[in-house]
Amino acid sequence: MDSVDNTKVINPWLTTIAVMSAAFIFVLDGTIANVALPQMAGSFSSSNDEATWILTSYLIASGIVVPSVDWFSKLFGRKQFFIVCILLFTLASLFCGLSTSLDMMILSRVLQGLGGGALLPVAQAILLEAFPVEKRALAMSIFGFGVVVAPVIGPILGGWLTDNWSWNWIFFINIPFGILAAVTSKLWIYDPPYAMKQKNPKIDYVGFTFLIIWLVTFQVFLDKGNNADWFGSEWICWTFAVSMVSMVLFIWSQIVQKDSIIDLSVFKDRSFVIGTTILVIANMVLYASTTIMPLFLQNLIGYNAFWSGYSLMPRGFGSVLAIMIYSVTNRMLDFRIFTVIGLIGLGVSSLMFGFLNLEMSMISIVIPNFIFGFSVGLTVTVLSTASMETISNAQMTNASGVQNLIKNLGAAIGTSLVATMVSRYSQAFQSNMVGFLDMNNPVFAEKLSALTSFFCQYDVYSVAFQKAQGMLYNQLVQQSTLCAYMETFRIWGIVALVTIPLLLLYGRKKSKV
Repeated sequence: MDSVDNTKVINPWLTTIAVMSAAFIFVLDGTIANVALPQMAGSFSSSNDEATWILTSYLIASGIVVPSVDWFSKLFGRKQFFIVCILLFTLASLFCGLSTSLDMMILSRVLQGLGGGALLPVAQAILLEAFPVEKRALAMSIFGFGVVVAPVIGPILGGWLTDNWSWNWIFFINIPFGILAAVTSKLWIYDPPYAMKQKNPKIDYVGFTFLIIWLVTFQVFLDKGNNADWFGSEWICWTFAVSMVSMVLFIWSQIVQKDSIIDLSVFKDRSFVIGTTILVIANMVLYASTTIMPLFLQNLIGYNAFWSGYSLMPRGFGSVLAIMIYSVTNRMLDFRIFTVIGLIGLGVSSLMFGFLNLEMSMISIVIPNFIFGFSVGLTVTVLSTASMETISNAQMTNASGVQNLIKNLGAAIGTSLVATMVSRYSQAFQSNMVGFLDMNNPVFAEKLSALTSFFCQYDVYSVAFQKAQGMLYNQLVQQSTLCAYMETFRIWGIVALVTIPLLLLYGRKKSKV
């Protein structure tokens, strides 16, 4: 059937519908579970820290498949491999929705990540090839729309489904869309000669083994590190050492092996390296913010799952606006100008989050979220084009796989680091503030006396005194947690801003898009 399909000239817009429907549900699932983490943690009797494994396991598992997409495409043919991955992702979504324990959920998410890991790089490669070079900016605008808007819609949709149905439906909803994506991919995607099934493609078993060991141990390091006191734990140190050694051995095997999983020659392309580096950092900031914002709004402000997701909706509007502006004006300005604007906006909006408080209005969330979405949309769309502009079509699948592997690692690191930062900063601020709960502090003594008098209306003095102390301590914990979130947002804002000088490494070369 594929040999017949390859003789057809398929409308690139039909191909776009097929690949973007698959890519969209994969990226959507990277964040749709965020707002439901408290509910899933309750269902599985786990802590919020343990519940974040649901996010990181998905990202790391997808990273195992990403660098091998080129080899699998040669083994099955890229189109057939793409369809198999869609079906595996859809089946795993069913298992996720049926999960009754944290272990089952993590296992199902790993399977989902293995199925979905190839969707994004293959979709990007197919989309770039479907359009002529002069229209690649348009293709990447469409791709950027799906990649950027999906993480924004995820919390909104996840919140609505969680509050009105149950958290299980955030996974069940993938099933009809997955089937639709598989059918349209069968009808509207074709393989060029270099992407067709090849006879007896050789696999680098050594490199693949090192890749699996590297990413699995790295996931354990990220997931267990905070609870185990990171490098204060001997077994965490050993796990990290094994991960790093495996990473080095994987890279070495890819250099010396003739039939390697990935072709590292793409790293000779300066545009690819610089663009990918900035994309990874932007991805870290995006996932870090998307992870803790719902937790901040639900745990401190008192929002339910839907409203915490709904508050992120301005990011979607901002992203759409950025993509529309870039689509129209990309030939007028150097791509670096667009990227600088995006990184500045990303940093400024993150710093704005760092000044939120417990009495903020909705507009205080809407404005920085809109700027954040606009900035991410602009940065991702521009650099997705600029980083690939000198990559040949034959290398596109390999380059997309390498880039998405690194981006997934960045997202996993950002998700894990942000949870650790909030936890550690909260402890630090609480330790610094607890000294104010002293009777020698006139403000504390006055508040304690007033609350004790209030509770004395309902209990004896000793009980009223304990209740007053407990209330003041709870307020201290709340304030220390608020400060932890604020400090975390500010640090990620600074990270985005200090990334800007990397653009100077591009030299004076203008984008060809």
